[in-house]
Amino acid sequence: MPITPATATTCSSNGTADPILLELVDENGVTIGTAEKLAAHQAPGLLHRAFSVFLFDERGRLLLQQRALGKYHSPGVWSNTCCGHPYPGEAPFAAAARRTFEELGVSPSLMAEAGTVRYNHPDPASGLVEQEYNHLFVGMVQSVPRPDPEEVGDTLFVTPAELAERHAKDVFSSWFMTVLDAARPAVRELTGPSVGW
Repeated sequence: MPITPATATTCSSNGTADPILLELVDENGVTIGTAEKLAAHQAPGLLHRAFSVFLFDERGRLLLQQRALGKYHSPGVWSNTCCGHPYPGEAPFAAAARRTFEELGVSPSLMAEAGTVRYNHPDPASGLVEQEYNHLFVGMVQSVPRPDPEEVGDTLFVTPAELAERHAKDVFSSWFMTVLDAARPAVRELTGPSVGW
């Protein structure tokens, strides 16, 4: 399926426009239906399946991305390596690998599940709400990112200390610290105790 903005539609084989659908879930992550992407994010928000990816280089530095200014939700803010939504019926792991390549032009050399986290984060700037059951993944990247400018404004590898400094002065996505904190045990296991995550 092609990459499209949240408000766009895709053309089906019969030439009609299909909305981008997200998988709605209950509090246990069990699929209960679907909803159009933008509608799922309008207040108060509908609980839907999502994923967040944290990729690290061989030095244990986290790859951050700055969301492109043209994004409908949280444009221009810094966030984790990649995040998004599986298509209905798509496995979160497959969706995470697909979107990492689509957004950043890299395929993780290693990627592992790191648990799930459920949250409700309103975005005051847009009025949209992230009401998500989020599947977390950690992994390694060994190639240089080649970001899609429609999706990513900039990328940066950071140490824990550099992240703390940047987080104090730059704007990050409303969900960033929630997903990072939830993924920390897996991040520490991946990068080792000496890196400091």
